Amino acid sequence: MTQELEKIEKAVTESSVWSKVKDFLNLHVEITEKIHISVLDVIAIITAIFVTTLVLRVILKLITKKLPEEEKGKFNVVFGYFRWLVYLIILLITLNAVGVNVTAVFAASAALMIGIGLALQTLFQDIISGIFILVDQTVHVGDIIELEGKIGRVEEIKLRTTRAVTIDNKVLIIPNHLYLENSLYNWTQNGSTTRESVTVGVAYGSDVQLVKELLIQAANSHPDVMATSETIVRFEDFGDSSLNFRVIFTLSDSFNANMPKSDIRFEIDRLFREHNISIPFPQRDIHIIQNPNQSINLNLKSSGNTPKLEDQNQ
Repeated sequence: MTQELEKIEKAVTESSVWSKVKDFLNLHVEITEKIHISVLDVIAIITAIFVTTLVLRVILKLITKKLPEEEKGKFNVVFGYFRWLVYLIILLITLNAVGVNVTAVFAASAALMIGIGLALQTLFQDIISGIFILVDQTVHVGDIIELEGKIGRVEEIKLRTTRAVTIDNKVLIIPNHLYLENSLYNWTQNGSTTRESVTVGVAYGSDVQLVKELLIQAANSHPDVMATSETIVRFEDFGDSSLNFRVIFTLSDSFNANMPKSDIRFEIDRLFREHNISIPFPQRDIHIIQNPNQSINLNLKSSGNTPKLEDQNQ
């Protein structure tokens, strides 16, 4: 009998404690006439933010796992802004789930976000592109890139822009959104060496085998041309006025390829002169057809310094 009374008393006590806990959790605080929040709601909000923090940390570790240490700092700055935006969204969703009327807040936030998005559309594109560059490692510092016909060596990659230096030592500031809108050529992603070429035309009737030997000699004589890769000559086409050739060679520094290519052209011209191989200029043959009952007199008249050709048909 005594044991049964103790069980009943214990059950009543536990029921009373649970009742007090429930009353405490259901304690509401009136913020405005339409917004009421309870202790349970606060706990739910804290729990949601805590879970969101854990998820964001896992995502951050997965994204930055393969990033270099110097790039992680840049990405963490962007991720910090993104994290506060996620917190705001989770907070509004949680408040709406626990019964707080945040319709007006949602409407105001949507209108604000649309306005900011339209006003800062290009800025957001630049930042998103910068994140893509940091994550997928499309471009590294020191790479030689070509974008919209502009060539430069990458000096610094920021979240909004990429800083590069052109061949003539001018600073090129590239908005990162251009990477998404245009084709990017990375000259050095597969290595620092590149294949370069010089084209030349020779007169019809030239010894093409001799031309090939001279072109290879001119290219290989330059100290910047790598001997480890074969220099080749390609017979491009039978042109209107010339036989067109292309000599292809390898350089270790393609960024400064203009000077070696210029030197090779000088050497080609010298060798061609020594071996009597001419580089023709464009020529046109004019055929004049005379009818049996007509005669044509061509008189050369000069007006000032410019000669004029006059046709007299009889």
